[in-house]
Amino acid sequence: MSLRRGDPAEIGGYPLEARLGSGGMGTVYLARTSSGRPVAIKLIHQQFAGDDEFRIRFRQEVAAARRVSGAFTAAVVDAAPEAEQPWMATTYIEGHTLAQRIATQGPLNGAELRRLAIGLAEALRDIHRVGVVHRDLKPSNVVLSPEGPRVIDFGISRAVDQQTLTMTGRVIGTPPFMSPEQLQSPRGVGPRSDVFSLGTLLVYAATGHGPFDADSPYMTAYQVVHEEPSLGAVPVALGAVVESCLDKEPERRPSADELLVLLRDLPADLGAADANGVGAGRTRDVITQHHFATRATPAPTAPTTAPAGPGTGSTGIPIGRRLRRRWRPVLAAAVAVAAIGGGVAALQAGGFGENSGGDKGNSVAVPGAALPVGFEPWRRTVQGGREDIPDELRCVARGDALFCGGGGVVATRIRARDGSRVWTAKSPGVPVQGMHLVGATDDTVLGYRFAAEGASQDPPSEVVAIDANNGRELWSVPSGAQSTAVTGRTQDALVVGSAVVTVDASDSRLEARDAHSGNVSWTTPFPAGTQCAPVPVGPQLVAMCATSAEVDASEVRHPTLYTVDRASGKLGRPIAVNGPAVPMGVANGRLVLLQEHMEGTALAGYDGVARVDPASRKVTYSRLAKTYAGTPGMADGTVYVSGQTGLVTALDPATGRKRWSRQTAVEGASGPVAGAGALYFSSATGRVVALSPYDGKPLWTTDPQADGLTGEQGASPRVTVAGRAVIVAAARNTLFAFDAQKPPKSG
Repeated sequence: MSLRRGDPAEIGGYPLEARLGSGGMGTVYLARTSSGRPVAIKLIHQQFAGDDEFRIRFRQEVAAARRVSGAFTAAVVDAAPEAEQPWMATTYIEGHTLAQRIATQGPLNGAELRRLAIGLAEALRDIHRVGVVHRDLKPSNVVLSPEGPRVIDFGISRAVDQQTLTMTGRVIGTPPFMSPEQLQSPRGVGPRSDVFSLGTLLVYAATGHGPFDADSPYMTAYQVVHEEPSLGAVPVALGAVVESCLDKEPERRPSADELLVLLRDLPADLGAADANGVGAGRTRDVITQHHFATRATPAPTAPTTAPAGPGTGSTGIPIGRRLRRRWRPVLAAAVAVAAIGGGVAALQAGGFGENSGGDKGNSVAVPGAALPVGFEPWRRTVQGGREDIPDELRCVARGDALFCGGGGVVATRIRARDGSRVWTAKSPGVPVQGMHLVGATDDTVLGYRFAAEGASQDPPSEVVAIDANNGRELWSVPSGAQSTAVTGRTQDALVVGSAVVTVDASDSRLEARDAHSGNVSWTTPFPAGTQCAPVPVGPQLVAMCATSAEVDASEVRHPTLYTVDRASGKLGRPIAVNGPAVPMGVANGRLVLLQEHMEGTALAGYDGVARVDPASRKVTYSRLAKTYAGTPGMADGTVYVSGQTGLVTALDPATGRKRWSRQTAVEGASGPVAGAGALYFSSATGRVVALSPYDGKPLWTTDPQADGLTGEQGASPRVTVAGRAVIVAAARNTLFAFDAQKPPKSG
């Protein structure tokens, strides 16, 4: 990649030749030493230069990289952590990352897979011997050089005896490759956390997916902590070793030294013995011997942590069985990611702004809006129906009533003025995977309930109607769950005026009902050979469809739109759209879609905008200047992308041009929600930033309010505006509210 306008000609006396890549924290360049030796220089973005915490973290990265420089890592050549714009130069390692290799050529096997496993175990051994814990071992941090694998990026590593900088509400890592203790208690992570990460990485290398893979990254994190790994496609002999690495208890995993012995003992081609065969049995015997030897005489490695505390998983993402994969091994940054879609994304300001029937309720405040009568700042926790269901509340305001749902709660009504509960409707004892809020009318609240995977419950998922006044269940109807595969959003049901439009249980038609009575007003079959999801376009309704073959293959690249007559359900003529594309909202009467940039089957970000005029059936396209990775949203006719590390970019949907870009302190924020002359973005920790919609200038930022994953990607907006009151949904079913003109003081 050639240098761009604005790139420096040299850094620290090293002439630059090319740009190797750029991330949320810095840009990496290819440079040369005086003798012609190639080096990779990581230059930290200017906006972080004045952040004292970040400088401390970068100094630690440099120190850690110096300590581990060896045969299996990139040696530090030079560094200037105290420079006006900090940088570090390391030896340049030629080769693709493991993530790139899997994306382009598929999984490894046989001798190649065994060499990778041994090389990575050797790297961990060397890293741990000098007292460093990497804490972010993942495919994009492994370079496959001609001499063998190299481990790079020590940006969140630390010495075992060093106080971590992880603060309240900030969990740093990549969930598919994080250990249970890293998700639960990041301050106490030890070397065996890296062993767990290596186990997940080897499963990914062997199969192309992780052992705890789920359609929601929050569900992935939940499964890491609570569920058994999926190892069915891993070669049996390697699987036995990997299984020991993935033990939930750190002290029961092998050390890096022990792991290296186990891997070297495997057959050269990893064998293909049955689970009951000699190969697997012998490997398990070796593991057992090492386990008991370890318990009798602890290995001379750096100390591991004690078992971590209770989990922090948080979701509400109802997922079908054939949804488009949202886990991004190529993109995953050194921060946690969170759930896709979920909650009320399509109905609130971050998605389609208004309640698609034209009734805005009280979801978007106007300048000069008043507080609810008797309002005082408040904080509440909504108790879920079951403790083992991760919670992810989303809310919608209707006057002084706040309706929320998600996780183990079908719906709850809360007074916006003081947070007091009016009623809560929970799942009536059936095994469910979770719930999310669909929306609300003046007299009805709609929720979506999902059965637990493998449960015998019939139907497996359903739309549930709750009386807004007393919390009584009015009716329920089976529903399909394919919208995420088609649209990239969880949108199998949506409120349109006083009606609710759903997908039937067989994923074969759209159905419209009166939201309160449940009486069917019309049904419309999907076009032959397709599966569809409803999408609001202001007061209008369209169906976004894809062929069943593309949905089954998780490769929806040719979606088709049909206008839907709200009175009869009749479909209009088809409108073809270049995909994959995600509907964002409405601007000047046109449906705006962001075009996805895929690397293999992984989403790398968004690189284009499509605008659809339902009346003329005309589609226009604009390319973006670059691929923007992060969480997309739309408010007041502008598209926003919130990066995992807090960078918010505003894009003009008509031209694709960047209007402004602003670095915030809220990692993995979802949004935007517009109200009272500001745009609100918030993370699972409850940390909120208010930005000016004109230039992105930060108006204020709050501190975290709950322990939750940050650096998330794809989550629906967490903020609801009721007049001048800002209500925020955070992890662990936490809700809190404050006056937009008097936000909680930061620091």
